Amino acid sequence: MSKQPTPLAAIDLNAATSCCAPLAQRRVPAEAAAAVAAAFKALGDPVRLQLMSMIASAEGGEACVCDLTPAFELTGPTISHHLRTLREAGLVDADRRGTWVYYRARPGVLRQLASLLSVEPADS
Repeated sequence: MSKQPTPLAAIDLNAATSCCAPLAQRRVPAEAAAAVAAAFKALGDPVRLQLMSMIASAEGGEACVCDLTPAFELTGPTISHHLRTLREAGLVDADRRGTWVYYRARPGVLRQLASLLSVEPADS
């Protein structure tokens, strides 16, 4: 059994337009639900949600693992596991520079997730 994530080629989470209408407007197609579920699942862990927030809000748009690790009372391998999960879910990109790895949020994916959860205000 492979531990590699299943490619989500059917839905482009980086597309300029939303993969589907917001939940409050119409049913999410099964194909789109499968594509975005991995991202939501990855964000469902408190440590990963904090890591994502730290990366997305980092000055210069990227964060070094050397700056992320000390923020938690977790071992380096545990932080690496969480960062790998975010990367495999398509939420972040990573670049190795010498000894350190730098992470950047993928804004297109975050926009897709936000768009899916948006709720239009009710007419008064």
